[in-house]
Amino acid sequence: MHRFDTERTTGAAAGPQPLLGLRDTVALIVGVVIGAGIFKAPAIVAGLSGSAEGMFGMWILGGLVSLAGALCYAELATSCAHPGGDYHFLRRAYGRPVAFLFGWARFSVITTGSIALLAFVFGDYMQQAWPLPGLPAAWGPVAYAAAVIAILSLVNLRGLRSGAAAQSWLTLAEVAGLLLIALAAAVFADPGPALSPSPPATGPPASFGMAMVFVLLTYGGWNEAAYISAEVRDGPRNMVRALTLSILLITTLYLLVTWACWKTLGMAGMAASETLAADVMRRTMGSAGEKTISLLVAISALTSINATMIVGARSSYAMGLDWQRLGPLSAWDGERGTPAAAMLVQCAAALLLVGLGAAFGSGFKSMVEFTAPVFWLFFLLAGLSLFVLRRREPALARPFRVPLFPLLPLLFCGACAWMLWSSLSYVYSQQLGGLNAAWIGVAVLAIGLLLLPWLHTRPEQAP
Repeated sequence: MHRFDTERTTGAAAGPQPLLGLRDTVALIVGVVIGAGIFKAPAIVAGLSGSAEGMFGMWILGGLVSLAGALCYAELATSCAHPGGDYHFLRRAYGRPVAFLFGWARFSVITTGSIALLAFVFGDYMQQAWPLPGLPAAWGPVAYAAAVIAILSLVNLRGLRSGAAAQSWLTLAEVAGLLLIALAAAVFADPGPALSPSPPATGPPASFGMAMVFVLLTYGGWNEAAYISAEVRDGPRNMVRALTLSILLITTLYLLVTWACWKTLGMAGMAASETLAADVMRRTMGSAGEKTISLLVAISALTSINATMIVGARSSYAMGLDWQRLGPLSAWDGERGTPAAAMLVQCAAALLLVGLGAAFGSGFKSMVEFTAPVFWLFFLLAGLSLFVLRRREPALARPFRVPLFPLLPLLFCGACAWMLWSSLSYVYSQQLGGLNAAWIGVAVLAIGLLLLPWLHTRPEQAP
């Protein structure tokens, strides 16, 4: 049985406790995964697919690859339950320096950057629907973004139960909205566009590889469940069930949304659409549909922000346990069941990034997106850690073992390696401020390497 490092906690209640049920866990996973991407990605995938059959097949394949990865994570999360999630897996497999580089990248860009970008998505749509009075139009989204980060941080500082309750209601609203899109297409859509022959393709040839990049990006985020593995009741059983049920639910919803778009617009219409979900709702429900989709995108952003806050603060908490100089991050509010200090620091960092986003606009968005290779590098290392830990710790209790070992883990690691290569290819072709965008990820890791000697020095060490 794994034992937490609890040097800086006081009493059993001061550390993570199993407070989350199966429904809470599923709501969190679904909320992290389903973001604004599903309102844009089907158009890109349709343009790269070449046929409706190929398009639907790619979304099903994306679900199967995600399920393979989820089963790998189920073994890691049930045998090494820890609030550090991927950070803890990397630490056990490769040591503290590698784990810290991941934790640093996650805190500085991956998690906090995602929170800030999602907050801007929320702000953009809210400003369109309900402009804030007394502010220039350009500052409305910024005000909305800062406000939602502060409010959701306060909700989660009230405790895990408060954050989980908010997550359940937000996820329910999000799922209901996606089902509404499918229902509107089934009832009101003219079947003509989907059934009529598509015009000859005039753009680039169908690209299975590039289409799958967008599919897998849209499925991304289910691995965040690992960060709450120590806080799930009946963890060995419910973690496996939650991951499996979440992937099946997400895949079903994605197929329904894609089908609704295809039935309403057809392949050519999907590929040409810049505002896919809005076009579908406009065709089926008129102007009321457009307002509905704006609200749904805002709810999806809220859902992902809240879930990302819950899991993101826990990796910072784990770093506080490991590194004495980061010790203040390990403060855990036992009464509320939340890493209070890490949550506050995360809130401050996300607000700082909102400020950078207001100053640099699309350049900030690009900066966050260009760190994708860093994410896929560590995701690949986390998948490989399953092999490392099976070899290094054969006696470790494993309540769940991934089936078809080593085939499923190899499939998952292969998908991660492919996504790493694809993201590197994309980044190398981009420029930001006159520099090759690949330097963004290099700079993030380089700063982490520079911080390592400082972390290794004890604060109270005498000269």
